[in-house]
Amino acid sequence: MDKRDIYEHLANIYLDASSSKKKKNKKKHKFNRYIFTGSAVVILLGFFSFAALNGRNSVGAPEVALILYPDTAKINFNFNPARKEIFSLDLNRLNLSHYNTLAFALKKSNYADKISLKVEFTNSFNERSSLYLKDIPHRWNNYAVKFSEFHGISYWNEITKVSFIVEEWNAKDKKDVVYIDNIRVLR
Repeated sequence: MDKRDIYEHLANIYLDASSSKKKKNKKKHKFNRYIFTGSAVVILLGFFSFAALNGRNSVGAPEVALILYPDTAKINFNFNPARKEIFSLDLNRLNLSHYNTLAFALKKSNYADKISLKVEFTNSFNERSSLYLKDIPHRWNNYAVKFSEFHGISYWNEITKVSFIVEEWNAKDKKDVVYIDNIRVLR
């Protein structure tokens, strides 16, 4: 063997060794890419599963709602001559037996005022039931009140009215505004 043959032989050995390292690196990068993609898919599936199992208003948990009042209602009270101010919705004997929650957003305009809001249902048999929401916030806050909390209503098939009432003895200041938005019932 002469020098040239030796150099060619060494070059072939060196080049074969370096190309096999590149092949190993390519395989390793491909394997890492599969692991990363698989991990991302598992994490996303875990997130969506957790959200779906975690209840209402989560991703994957649809909310079935019947909108009772699509606009923003305003109770502008001034208790100089009056004792209470009412915003009332005539439901015209609406069957709410397939629903279980009254939901709405609520806020007051005066930051310093302390206001409680009375929510009242009336049915066709003149059964009335109410509850109080205390310390209405000055920023929008969502409320969801279960029908089971309205103990005085036994027949939800013919609901005639839902009322939102601000009473003089439940407001620190005698003049303010309460806003109610997105009034709906949920299943």
